[in-house]
Amino acid sequence: MKFAISAVMCVLTTSVPLLAQTSQSTAPIVMNDDVGVPVFPHDITDRPYRVLGEVKAGVRKATMFSKSPSQAKIYRELWERGRKLGADAVIKASYGDAHVTAVSWGKANATGTAIKFLTPSETAPVTAKP
Repeated sequence: MKFAISAVMCVLTTSVPLLAQTSQSTAPIVMNDDVGVPVFPHDITDRPYRVLGEVKAGVRKATMFSKSPSQAKIYRELWERGRKLGADAVIKASYGDAHVTAVSWGKANATGTAIKFLTPSETAPVTAKP
């Protein structure tokens, strides 16, 4: 009986990782190692994609003595907006220096382009059938 239970446990523990691997997407996640999110200041030319739209974000300082928002914080905010659109990445990200407004001690505005990578079936050339 103990042998049967051990055999069932062995089969379950070896098959679960296989199920997890097959259920995941085949497209690898592209990550910007500098900031830890898939937001890039440049275009991605090695993979085809479609544009979902422009994303905008504004990151504020807490007080006038706080530091200006870091690139990582601004990119994380852009990524949150892009993820809500269903994006795989945000490209062509740019931002300006923090500036004082009537309602903020300092705010940095950022923009980028949310994209979705195409699957191999979407990039295959369409052939006409006779």
